Amino acid sequence: MLIRHLKFFVTLAEEQHFGRAAELCSVTQPTLSQAIRKLEGDLNLSLIVRGHRFLSLTAEGEKVLRWGRQILADYESLHDDLRGKKKGGLTGTLRLGVIPAAMPSVSFVTEQFEDRNPLVQIEIRSMSSRAIEKSLETFEIDGGLTYLDNEPLDNVRRFPLYRERYVFACRSDHPLAKAQTVRWAEAVTQPLCLLSDDMQNRRILNGIAAGAGVELRPKVVSNSFLGVASHLRRGLWCAIVPHTFGFVFGRADDLVLLDMVDPVHHQAIGLVLADRLPQSPMVLALQDCVERADIEGHFDRAFGGGAGPLRDAAMHEHGRQGRKLGVVGEGR
Repeated sequence: MLIRHLKFFVTLAEEQHFGRAAELCSVTQPTLSQAIRKLEGDLNLSLIVRGHRFLSLTAEGEKVLRWGRQILADYESLHDDLRGKKKGGLTGTLRLGVIPAAMPSVSFVTEQFEDRNPLVQIEIRSMSSRAIEKSLETFEIDGGLTYLDNEPLDNVRRFPLYRERYVFACRSDHPLAKAQTVRWAEAVTQPLCLLSDDMQNRRILNGIAAGAGVELRPKVVSNSFLGVASHLRRGLWCAIVPHTFGFVFGRADDLVLLDMVDPVHHQAIGLVLADRLPQSPMVLALQDCVERADIEGHFDRAFGGGAGPLRDAAMHEHGRQGRKLGVVGEGR
């Protein structure tokens, strides 16, 4: 059995189309079909239900797909490890899946990783927590940044990084902008722009509000923090966002962030890795990096650990009055 034939099969199983799979593998369709038939012959199994086109995998084909993904991942790890030893350091691509709410913190991880592994290219994908779980299972990513204790993922190892809390974002001319804090009961009465219900961050906010005896009824919803942030620059729209977004919003005199209280809620975010052995050199390097990271310490120093309005903490951080915010470009 050739590794190349196994790669052709996995690609076909994922694409479910002979033409697209052949194009991705940079071969002709007859070459792809012949290679997969050779793989079936080597295994003495029928892997694909064929018609005039690809129909489905057989039960044996599904098993070969699961094993094939692992074999190909191990082969790539072996290749990177040997090439890294030759070049004097780890090589290849680190693939990270990151939930939108954790995007402000990912640069702390990648900065330290790049310092220790300068020959590695880093690829960041904006993903839901469930997509991270599936991609870890199918070897499509090396690790993920996601919530740890809300809708926890299965078959993963967890490494806490920091605790997210929530802030009320509004324009500086909003009636609540001069407050020290904002209660959830107050926030729900404002014209809110929030993430949509299909996003885990929104489901967390819904749960906090329900615990406070109120209900979130936003005027505008989006599946992107960019869509939320853009509304903060027009009219009297408001938002409830993770406190870490103060780090990436930049500076703008017309926006402020205020701590949400009654209740104050914290949500753990961290790295998740597939619970399997052996771990690839890339995953081991990533684990070593996050175990050294002090992301929570940085955010606490920047934003005062949650004591008082964030704009006051920012005054200490930047030496000027008012939290200066801008619009963050973020994904799904």
